[in-house]
Amino acid sequence: MKIQAHAESHVVELDDGSRWQIFPGDLATTLSWKPETDLHLEPSRDRVSSHVLINAADRTRVRVIAAGEAWPDGEVKDALKGG
Repeated sequence: MKIQAHAESHVVELDDGSRWQIFPGDLATTLSWKPETDLHLEPSRDRVSSHVLINAADRTRVRVIAAGEAWPDGEVKDALKGG
């Protein structure tokens, strides 16, 4: 899938119309994304996110949830602390 819009740093819209909220600790990974970046969406085995977006070129991964959903507070704090 390609990026349709990434106007807000924490939300990315893909060309299939889906919108995903990027995990706060993974935002730096998205700075190099361009509209032509090829991304793959996969279910996550992580307790914080429901899915991961994988950059096909360099295999970097960012944790995401559907836009409009809320991150689980305790899990986010633990993940950001490295727990």
